[in-house]
Amino acid sequence: MSGATRLRSAEKQMQEPPRAILGPAGNRVRVSEEAKRKIEVLKKSQQKPKKPVEKMSQAAVKNNLSMDSTCSSDSYSSSSSSGRNVKRNGTKQVKDVPNGGEIKDVSSKKDGPVKRCDWITPNSDPLYMSFHDEEWGVPVHDDRKLFELLVFSQALAELSWLAILHMRDIFRKLFDQFDPSSIAQFTEKKLLSLKVNGNLLLSEPKLRAIVENAKQMLKIQQEFGSFSNYCWRFVNQKPLRNGFRYGRQVPAKTPKAELISKDLMQRGFRCVGPTVVYSFMQVAGIANDHLISCFRYQECNADVEKDFKPPKSREIEIVTKALGNTCFSHN
Repeated sequence: MSGATRLRSAEKQMQEPPRAILGPAGNRVRVSEEAKRKIEVLKKSQQKPKKPVEKMSQAAVKNNLSMDSTCSSDSYSSSSSSGRNVKRNGTKQVKDVPNGGEIKDVSSKKDGPVKRCDWITPNSDPLYMSFHDEEWGVPVHDDRKLFELLVFSQALAELSWLAILHMRDIFRKLFDQFDPSSIAQFTEKKLLSLKVNGNLLLSEPKLRAIVENAKQMLKIQQEFGSFSNYCWRFVNQKPLRNGFRYGRQVPAKTPKAELISKDLMQRGFRCVGPTVVYSFMQVAGIANDHLISCFRYQECNADVEKDFKPPKSREIEIVTKALGNTCFSHN
């Protein structure tokens, strides 16, 4: 080969681009490490970041809550004193707390229906229901009120509690607001005039018993100071708590009722058997016979604990005040 030929071949080699090197796997081209790195960088740049997605989802949740709260205007209750808006949604509450405050206890249980004794149902007369909620089982210490409840307990042999409650104003009018001193003066003519729509309010034996009991009640007031003192001394001035779980456990009479009934009959009272006396004890709060599942059971107990002070504690208070006064006088 001449020198000129060699120069031409060298120029061709310099002008031709480098050929791809075939690897051992056949026609696949071996890619350099730098090319691989570039491809990986491109792939990473094309992938979506995760953190912004999470932030967007949280923002979407907040927006969703705000949209729900604005859609139902009736579900808002605002408090002008605290400056908070509360949305009630089923059993949850969502609060907007101003000034960057923290939200605590955002969920709360929904209050269910109030539980009462078995003899009160959702279909009960409202007057009967209020009698259960406000009067039955509340301790009574007023003599006129106690005599009224005793008369009603006697009338249960002929009327129901609901009928008695609806006729309560009539009873009070005919029996002079249950004043024992006035009822004790009823004559036979007055007794037979106690009528409603042409019929006697109660049977004659019951009416005669009420007049006689009023006379005996006046004697008890002279002996014990009040009819209340007489009644409450049988239970040591504090209501009995039976704590029955089911209505079928509540008895019609108890040994304590039998004891009071016997004492009353010995004093000349009439129509005061153990069943009548126990009904009287229940309605006058001498016995708390609300079922333990009834909301009034705990309320009556709490009221008694607040009002009741044992005799010893009263004596201690009197002695303490006396000592305090003597100390001040010496100083």
